[in-house]
Amino acid sequence: MSETIKRHKEEAPKGLKFALIVCSTSRFRTLKAEGLLNDPSGDFIARALESNGHKVSFRTLIPDDKSMIEEAVKMSLKGDVDVIIVCGGTGISPSDVTIEAVRPLLEKELLGFGELLRWLSYQEVGSAAVLTRAIAGVANEKAVFCIPGSINAVKLSVEKIILPEAGHIVKHARERIC
Repeated sequence: MSETIKRHKEEAPKGLKFALIVCSTSRFRTLKAEGLLNDPSGDFIARALESNGHKVSFRTLIPDDKSMIEEAVKMSLKGDVDVIIVCGGTGISPSDVTIEAVRPLLEKELLGFGELLRWLSYQEVGSAAVLTRAIAGVANEKAVFCIPGSINAVKLSVEKIILPEAGHIVKHARERIC
């Protein structure tokens, strides 16, 4: 790691506040019908963040609905959080609209996030990694990540990229032009 990157990471904010938006029509229906929240991916993310000194300030489960996803992200962009994770709804079926809902809200996109996640995924699942859609970027001085909802993709995203880089991204997103 270069000295510059080391310094940036040392200067990056610690103890970040996260918004966690899980997009799953099937889990949303189960929650509404039975009152049962079965969200292993969201639970994993929350535990991983909290065990690394961060706080989940906002968490919601919504269906794969473009307007609801946009509204949840817009609300989070206005809220008192540093990082937004949108989990699920990133596949290639017609109902997967997370990327389409969030991308227009980003001020800058971090193309390397999706590329790196696909590369890491390729090492585990081979050529099926080509189906992995994921984006990250910044908006309103916040880091925004859209990740697949499968538990394996969640673990890769959170452990290998989001936890190591979220503070670094927020640091740069908050920089002011002198």
